Order: sequence, then structure tokens, then C-alpha cells
Amino acid sequence: MSPQELIAIFGPTGVGKTAVAIALADLLRARGEDPVAVSADALQIYAGLEILTGAPSPAQQRRLEHRLISCVPVSDSFSAGRYATLAHAEIDALIAAGRRPIVVGGTGLYLRAALTELNLKPPVDPAVRAAISARLADQGPENLHAELTREAPAVAAQIAATDRQRITRALELLAAGEDPAQPEAQLWTEHTRIPTALFGLTMERTALYAQIDRRVEAMVAAGAAAEVHRAAAAGAGPTAQKAVGFRELQAGDPAAMALHTRQYARRQLTWMRKLPNVTLVDLTTTTPEQVAADIVDHLDAR
Repeated sequence: MSPQELIAIFGPTGVGKTAVAIALADLLRARGEDPVAVSADALQIYAGLEILTGAPSPAQQRRLEHRLISCVPVSDSFSAGRYATLAHAEIDALIAAGRRPIVVGGTGLYLRAALTELNLKPPVDPAVRAAISARLADQGPENLHAELTREAPAVAAQIAATDRQRITRALELLAAGEDPAQPEAQLWTEHTRIPTALFGLTMERTALYAQIDRRVEAMVAAGAAAEVHRAAAAGAGPTAQKAVGFRELQAGDPAAMALHTRQYARRQLTWMRKLPNVTLVDLTTTTPEQVAADIVDHLDAR
């Protein structure tokens, strides 16, 4: 295992990425390394949404230092392009200091932004984004999906009528005069900036859904709804409001939050399994510690 090699851990929400990263860090420290996690999560970057987004707890961050967590105000309209600049700087500085970056996340675009040189589409005018977000809240995703079907039927055919995030992004790009038809796979390249060992965490779907339901219950019990109301009062921007559960908890509907979280996890698993050069690791019947040991064994065998 080269000390200059990145380790990246990706997986669906609720699968246990943070626990695996912490267990892996313990093993790396026992070998004399100094690991640091670099988050690749589009929503955990916001300060004030730690419960809702499942950000690493203070206790977990004491066991493994995390970068790019809770560092952006909820009122900011953040982008993958801005994230890429921050992530590249963090990763390069850690390697220069002789530390081992472990990129950890569940947002596909942010994973790509952290690991590769992406030619991202330009950010959309905030006024356009706000207008589309307002229409989404007023009319619902199905009506905007119908509009997208009229404007770009090939694109709409690839997006579920309930997928708020992708519908919004496609309409934003259309409004900005951009072509939203580029397949998602074209945004990924096997050529990473730095040699990277990419591990995808999976779990049998029934077990994952049960874990997600327990996770949502725990979030609600920990005060996620109050957190959402505080963020809304602080002027949470349209990007922060895309966090799964934000609108559902505003409406007092945790059951809808659990449903949408399961749907999001299914999309994450589907995308992850299409990645080239990803080593899939199943957590259904094992522990984070055993998975971490398997990752180290795999790295040693490379």
C-alpha cells in the first residue's frame, strides 16, 4: 500500500461509512500512519444540519479527524465546483504533510469532484435556482417532471417523477441554456488525480432499509425537526433544503422522510455498482471492524 495512495469509501446513506472509516483509521494508525477523513457529502458540509445529514458526531470526530464537515452556512448556495477546489486543496495538503486522506461520502458528484478533474457545467444563476425551487415547492415534482418531459423527453425518461434533485438540476440547466442530456457516467473518469483505491459499501436491501428506518427514528428523537426549523429560520438556501428530510420534517412527516431516504439509498447503490475499478464490500453480516480489516488486506495485496 503506497503512502501516496488515496483511500475512498462510498456507500448509500445509513450503510455505516463513518464506522468503517473510523475502524480503518485505527488499523492504519497501528501501522504508523496518520489518517484524516475528507468528507464527500453535499449536505454534511453545512453547519447546523448535523443531525439531519448524519454528520460524524463530536465523539466520532475525536476518533478520526474529519475535514469539510459543517464548514458552510446553511444560507449559502454551494456547488460541486466550489467543493472540488476545497477538496483538492485538503487532499494535496494532507499528502504533502505525510498524512493519509480517506475520502468518505455518499454524494456521487462530490466523490467525483474530490477524486478527479471534472469539467463541470457552470453554476446556475441563484435567481433561476430560487425560482425553480419555489415552483417545486408550490407545484410538486410530478408537475415539473411533466414540464421536463415536454422540454427534454430523453432526459426526463431517465429521471423518476419524484426525484426532486435531478428534476431541479435538469430544469436549471435548460433555463441556463445548457444541455442536461449528458449521461451521468460521462462525468466519471477512471483517471483520478491521485492513485485511488475505491471501496463501495453495500448491504442487502431489506437490511439496509431497516437500518435506515432506525436511523430516521434516532434522528427524530435527537431533535432533527427542531434543527430543520432553526435552519429554516436562519435562511437555509435552496441547496441546503435539498437535504433528504428537510421538507418532510418541516411538514411533520417523518414517515415520508424514511421513504425518501430509502429511495435515495437505492439510487446510490445503483450508481455505485456501475463504477469502474470499485471494490464492493458487503456489510450485511459483518462488522465495520472486519470490513476495515478486509480493506487493509486488499490494499496490501495490490
